[in-house]
Amino acid sequence: MRASAFLYPWDVVGDPHCPERLAELGVRQVTLASAYHSTRALTPRHPRHRIVTARYAAVLYPPDAGRWAGRPLQPYRQSWTPGEDPYGAAAEALAAAGLQVHSWVVLAHNSRLGEEHPDNSVRNAYGDRYPWAPCIARPEVRDYAVTLAAEAAVRPGAGGAELESCGWYGLAHLHAHDKIGGVPLDGAAQYLMSLCFCAVCREGYLDSGAEPERLREQVVRALAPLWSGRPPTADESAAPDGRAGEWGRIEALLGGELAAATRRWRAAVARALQREAVAAVRAEAGAGFRVLLHADPAVHRCGANAGADPADLLSHADGVVLACTGSAAERAAVLEPFARHRRRNTTLAANFTVVSGMGGHPARLAADADHAAGLGATELRLYHAGLASDEDLAAVRTALAAVAAS
Repeated sequence: MRASAFLYPWDVVGDPHCPERLAELGVRQVTLASAYHSTRALTPRHPRHRIVTARYAAVLYPPDAGRWAGRPLQPYRQSWTPGEDPYGAAAEALAAAGLQVHSWVVLAHNSRLGEEHPDNSVRNAYGDRYPWAPCIARPEVRDYAVTLAAEAAVRPGAGGAELESCGWYGLAHLHAHDKIGGVPLDGAAQYLMSLCFCAVCREGYLDSGAEPERLREQVVRALAPLWSGRPPTADESAAPDGRAGEWGRIEALLGGELAAATRRWRAAVARALQREAVAAVRAEAGAGFRVLLHADPAVHRCGANAGADPADLLSHADGVVLACTGSAAERAAVLEPFARHRRRNTTLAANFTVVSGMGGHPARLAADADHAAGLGATELRLYHAGLASDEDLAAVRTALAAVAAS
């Protein structure tokens, strides 16, 4: 199975040994961040630093001023990695080591954008805004995301792109000194806390058959028991993987009619963004440029792996990247729905965390990859070569050699 490792430009810039180290790992490709959200990242082998603090979401290349002229929302330039074009410098160095480069583009996840343009953020049923989550139903947000997808994906030397957060973002977000874990929220409660009630979404719910104020009141009513520590009112029975039955619990909390209206509206918005983003990248790149989306087959899900309808997504995109680090049941739950709609050249990339300190299991990568292949996976993604320890990378090297030999 073809393997690609995720990487940041700051892992490469200033470290002349990084490309060779990646090539020796056994990967054939690097998925290199070109537009990324704020983060604090470890660089355990870099000769000049150990911690990089990306203070806000930014592009890691010089944006085209002409492309963005007159648009109300524009990308921010980074200042924490040396050079005018750290993505370009890193991509060139990786290509010189014989590695193919694909761009890694984060779209609907941008805290600075939300702070500076608060009306464009998701607004929950209580009126709280989520600055990290641009509301993709808003025309200016969708225009920004589609324009960013085309520019950040089609960088010089890139043979393809992976679009992350190409859909709804919601409550789930690791924030600085996070303090929201005091009341555990299951997937159904996360969905209710992620529903947006901005003016555009209110109109969308109405068009989809739900009176928005009635919906908002029902969300607040359904969540009320959680804040006092009482069990939720919905049926909590589910399969061990924690995914099966989730939509049924949402229907029990909201009622079938209101739940269906929210899904109609939000799925249509996400589907439109996904189609527009893929089309924009293709128009910019031309033939042969592969476009994958980080996705989840449950259309109501929010986050980096945004919910998508497998049949629809694979009818226009070249494939998907699917989180597969969890249990065997969880792996099957994300791979099998897409495998049923796979075409001859579809890429189903199983994404495994290989950083032990982040919950990954690099020592069992070969076995996990074999299981994923049996479920329909065609490629591997390794998160994240720049963050992993030497011991983790040694385990990955051994695993990829075993996969190649099998």
